[in-house]
Amino acid sequence: MIKPIGYGTLLFSLALFLGRPAMVGADDFYKGKTIRFIVGQAAGGGYDTYGRLIARHISKHIPGNPKTTSENMEGAGSLISANYVYRQASPDGLAVVMFNNSLVVQNALGDPRIKIDFRKLGWVGAPSVGVPVCMVMGFTGLKTLDDVLKTKMPLKAGATRAGSAGYDLPLILNETLGTHIEVISGFTGTATTRVALQKREVNTFCSQWESMRVTARAMLDATGEDKLIPFIISEHWEDPEVKNLPLFKDAIKDPKKYGIFRAWAAQMDFQRPFSVAPGTPKDRLEILRNGLTQTLKDPELLAEAKKSKLVITPVSGEKTEKLVDEVLSMPAEAKKSLQFLVRKTK
Repeated sequence: MIKPIGYGTLLFSLALFLGRPAMVGADDFYKGKTIRFIVGQAAGGGYDTYGRLIARHISKHIPGNPKTTSENMEGAGSLISANYVYRQASPDGLAVVMFNNSLVVQNALGDPRIKIDFRKLGWVGAPSVGVPVCMVMGFTGLKTLDDVLKTKMPLKAGATRAGSAGYDLPLILNETLGTHIEVISGFTGTATTRVALQKREVNTFCSQWESMRVTARAMLDATGEDKLIPFIISEHWEDPEVKNLPLFKDAIKDPKKYGIFRAWAAQMDFQRPFSVAPGTPKDRLEILRNGLTQTLKDPELLAEAKKSKLVITPVSGEKTEKLVDEVLSMPAEAKKSLQFLVRKTK
């Protein structure tokens, strides 16, 4: 026979329950904390611009409204920051790192310098898709793709390292269109590369249009020898300066050679992605994913982005994770065709 619980026992049990400290759930974790937003590129470039914009607005979309900081961890084409989030960052959801997504492509191609299992990272999402573009300085006297194809002038493209658009696209042009562009690597980011263009240390540059239209605005608006002139792009936009440019898909006539460009350009579907360390609790990753999604819909952020001419084309964390897996699962034939992009160790 089950004995009824006495009144005194019930009161004692209730007192114990009420006296217990509340369990800290995921929704309470970020209260009073600070989230570090770490950008793997130099200050002043497209990655930095997007990263700081999001860091300024995301707090109100995360339960507990944590403080945020922005910092740059540049070096090796953002490989230093990628290694940091993979090997050193605590799996607590308090360090959110944006590194160059092209490292995923280089990893898929077997670059021996990249020893990261990108499938283990927690992918928060990305603020935009990429629009590859190549440009030449006015002091070269060149203005069009046809000029670039016909010139005997030495063309030197500034870049960070293998895997960046600045490094890979000139080599893809050489492979698919027969240009003769020498890549000068070692720059810390797009900002330092722009300075090198202005100093005439290099004369060609490939990047993403959605960021260049903002960060290189002064050079694009310049005249004469100081002007930065786009000559080929992956898709047309409403911008007058690029709407009539040749497209990669039209300029590269050979289907097999165009396949080389497409295999490389798959990474542009998740440009400037945010990630957290392997092992980060799923509930915190979900909070960060939801926070980024809401931030990229925030009217205040969108107004600031519009004023700065930044394009917001959100990519969810779930989709980013799927796209990363697709790149890492690149077919053997595509890997073979892109081996010319991989820097070999000595």
